[in-house]
Amino acid sequence: MNTVLAADSGTTARNLTITLFLIFVAITLAITVWASRQTKTATDFYAGGRSFSGFQNGMAIGGDYMSAASFLGIAGIIALYGYDGFLYSIGFLVAWLVALLLVAELLRNSGRYTMADVLAFRMRQRPVRTAAAVSTITVSIFYLLAQMVGAGALVALLLGIKPGTTFLGMDADTAKVATIIMVGALMIIYVTVGGMKGTTYVQIVKAFLLMTGAIVMTLLVLAKYKFNLSSLLGDAASASGKGANFLEPGLRYGVETPGDALKTFYSKMDLLSLGIALVLGTAGLPHILIRFYTVPTAKAARKSVLWAIGIIGTFYLLTLALGFGAAALVGGKAITAQDKAGNTAAPQLAEALGKDFFGGDLGGATLLAIIAAVAFATILAVVAGLTLASSSSLAHDFYANVIKDGQASERQEVTVARISALVIGAISIVLSIFAQSLNVAFLVALAFAVAASGNLPAILYSLFWKRFNTSGAVWAIYGGLLAAVILVFFSPVVSGAPTAMFPEHDWHWFPLSNPGIISIPIGFLCGWIGTLLSKEHDEEKYAELEVRSLTGAGAH
Repeated sequence: MNTVLAADSGTTARNLTITLFLIFVAITLAITVWASRQTKTATDFYAGGRSFSGFQNGMAIGGDYMSAASFLGIAGIIALYGYDGFLYSIGFLVAWLVALLLVAELLRNSGRYTMADVLAFRMRQRPVRTAAAVSTITVSIFYLLAQMVGAGALVALLLGIKPGTTFLGMDADTAKVATIIMVGALMIIYVTVGGMKGTTYVQIVKAFLLMTGAIVMTLLVLAKYKFNLSSLLGDAASASGKGANFLEPGLRYGVETPGDALKTFYSKMDLLSLGIALVLGTAGLPHILIRFYTVPTAKAARKSVLWAIGIIGTFYLLTLALGFGAAALVGGKAITAQDKAGNTAAPQLAEALGKDFFGGDLGGATLLAIIAAVAFATILAVVAGLTLASSSSLAHDFYANVIKDGQASERQEVTVARISALVIGAISIVLSIFAQSLNVAFLVALAFAVAASGNLPAILYSLFWKRFNTSGAVWAIYGGLLAAVILVFFSPVVSGAPTAMFPEHDWHWFPLSNPGIISIPIGFLCGWIGTLLSKEHDEEKYAELEVRSLTGAGAH
């Protein structure tokens, strides 16, 4: 009898999830089609006509930033590693202060559509814009991998596909691949049809849904423990299988290996490297930087970052309750049985809470379906933002200003942006299929390291160093980018570890999982050396950029 009930509730969950997901997709596609009718110029396509208020843009930034990595990945890492998982929440949040204090307002005043507009303002267009386009696409693809992997893990859980079971004739692996392809197709539609306006409204809707879902789950977790945090943490520690160590640092980072001083040192360096990458990465993320162009004034840009900090800060506090709640109520074994990297901890927690509060398997199935639909919304909104950033850079920087030397019409530019979205979507789909064994928060940390190594040195030097020139910008971007990508390729992330992309091979020689501590200084050093090697120097242009960035005079 119980088996029949469980099967019924599983079918109900499956049907409810698919229905909710289809409703969300229908609503967002309707928004996208509506936005496409408002998108008449390149400014509409790239920057939403600069028509969004500080609050709207703050919500959209939150929607762009609170990705699958935040919701699924961080909750999963906290559920499996306790205290060490919380480092991601702290790093992602503190990073906003760098973006607010050093980048947001100055970028809004100086640029037009992409990050390269600022870099190329006082330099030779072609080499700088080409480098910026390469960097934007590389960072975006790293980030896209994380979202697509999250989507695959989520769908296998929702459709009740565990190893050995099937759905519509598909086993778990085939279903994950099918999901990745479907998410890729949807993100291409959002960007090619709706442009920045459609993408922004999808992100606003998603931010509202995600915050509501996280608040409801947090309140249910706290209510279950009568708002007694110490009993929640105690249960989490005992159910994690790691005991008191679960609540102390050292489970994942800074691990002490008795008798092996070198291994202990590398583990501590990995922690430092992760922290540096997370804190400096946000100010170099292309899909976040282009959001500052969607507001009419620098004041609105500042206001949008403040709103974003409030929304994102609240959300990361909630991930604590979600992570420890999942450890306490689901347990480490059940989480890793469904997904080795822990990416399904939050939806599994939703199912457990639903059973507790809303009556048996059907209640669990219902809450799981709602939270999973929200997680899907999260993934779709973020991949749309990333694809838009890369296709904008390819069309505006590379096609219009490098190939056509500034002579392309707006219509041609937007057409190339749409074709670029298709190509980038296809590349991301193929790569994501190979990255399914990695935790999504961890994948995003790699994207942050690449952004902080290549983009951030070039942006900061350009805004604050009078002597900086074309050679410096190109050296900074390529030097930092190549250092980060090469170190990741030869790290335990790609080979030589059970959780690597290619676990059966081993070509790694770089001991750290995150390259930030090496690659970020290399990016800054390359920018400095490249600048000194060239005599090019335009003080007047720098003075003009300084006035524009500080006052907004001449901003588009």
